[in-house]
Amino acid sequence: MKDCQLPPPLKPGDCLHVIAPSGTLRELEAFQKGIEVWRSRGYQVELTPGFRDRWGYLAGNDNNRRQQLMMALKDPDCRGILCARGGYGGARLLENWEWPWSAPKWLIGFSDVTSLLLSLYQQRISGVHGPLLTTLAAEPNWSIDRLFNWVEGHPLEPLEGIGWGGGQAVGPLIPMNLTVATNLLATPIQPEFAGAILAFEDVGEAPYRIDRMLTQWRLGGFFKQVRGIALGRFSQCEPPANIPSFTVEEVLRDRLGNLGIPIVSNLPFGHDGANAALPVGVQVGLDGDAGVLSFMTRSGE
Repeated sequence: MKDCQLPPPLKPGDCLHVIAPSGTLRELEAFQKGIEVWRSRGYQVELTPGFRDRWGYLAGNDNNRRQQLMMALKDPDCRGILCARGGYGGARLLENWEWPWSAPKWLIGFSDVTSLLLSLYQQRISGVHGPLLTTLAAEPNWSIDRLFNWVEGHPLEPLEGIGWGGGQAVGPLIPMNLTVATNLLATPIQPEFAGAILAFEDVGEAPYRIDRMLTQWRLGGFFKQVRGIALGRFSQCEPPANIPSFTVEEVLRDRLGNLGIPIVSNLPFGHDGANAALPVGVQVGLDGDAGVLSFMTRSGE
């Protein structure tokens, strides 16, 4: 599998478009603060018409949200696409969707944006699994700097977690929200996982639901040729009090710990805390003994 292509590095003064491909925008103050972070770095941030629309729980109907994405992709002055928030709905845009590429552009987001990032990865274009506009301003400084360092053409520092053993592995990184990715298994949006390092995070899922999803991955054989797994934060995933349950960590160890591949947990990405930017499709090294996720040189440019 050939390397993903990285979009050209951004620089202050570049134009970026804001889109809402998923849930309707609710966190207006946080959203504005996220825009100001980008503008304070010297970027021109344009709000794509329709980003404030509402259709039930979605940010406008599917055609509206597709048009937002298409306008950003086709605008020759636009160098990157900033997703407003997650929620639900990104996968709905991808039915009969074709990416209209003239030149690769940055796509930045996580959670429900997983669907768009995976579809983009199939096109061999690298996006960024990183803070949304509604979460960016709450990031610690090192995380904000990390995002800008990457999109502006600089290498990434390694991330440290807890190693579960399994030795070392190298492969393209595919970061994703576990729930969103599980719902895309065996669909045309699911990319090839063979030889990859998978990175999972999630929020608000009870341990038995995490168990159910990981069991689906196992039964489908999707872990058989994976080279390693990096685990971020599984926030708000503890069981209710007084209900018999495993903890989410016990579920993760039970469902993943016997795969015979390097695994590193407790890495600083996901919801409800620092969400370190992770490039999609870039070669990484995963050390299951030392508990380190390291990033290769920017060879995809």
